[in-house]
Amino acid sequence: MKLLHLDTSALGTNSVTRELTAAVVARWQDAHADLTVEYRDLDSDPLPHLTGRSLAKADPAQAEADEATLQQFLSADVVVIGAPFYNFSIPSTLKAWIDRVAVAGRTFRYTEAGPEGLAGGKQVIIVSGRGGQYGDASPADFQEAYLRQVFGFIGIKDVEIIRAEGVAYSPQHRADALAAAHASIRSPMAEAA
Repeated sequence: MKLLHLDTSALGTNSVTRELTAAVVARWQDAHADLTVEYRDLDSDPLPHLTGRSLAKADPAQAEADEATLQQFLSADVVVIGAPFYNFSIPSTLKAWIDRVAVAGRTFRYTEAGPEGLAGGKQVIIVSGRGGQYGDASPADFQEAYLRQVFGFIGIKDVEIIRAEGVAYSPQHRADALAAAHASIRSPMAEAA
């Protein structure tokens, strides 16, 4: 079993999402002795943003790196993504990664009946960290709704969100939000039972 662990926060050791993705991955490692984890830090090692040159595969080295990114995603059974809430959305580094894995003909295709996702059979766990409180249906949330849409579009129906909200309000809010988020991390074994 393979797990792909992506961190995107620019906050380093002060990151809520980095703390929580590490906890999710540790829970999976405890539950699955055969688990192989691949880690990618999109803040310290970002992908270039998608351009016409990258779409045209004008740079062979970049085209090779893009294919490796896609293959890393396709080979994973579980994907754990730290997705902080930046300016009502996601970090641009995460969007650059999504642009490498949402690829027509590889992870989705268009048919006469409409789009069809081709990357199903995976579980995606999104760890959302938010300085404010937005809840489940805020019109200001272009983060979780976007990520659910993207992964659903490419065929992934098993998307779980672990959220820590209000972490910028005060140290107590941060501590309470982290405690609640840690408590919401489910055991992979319990899900299989």
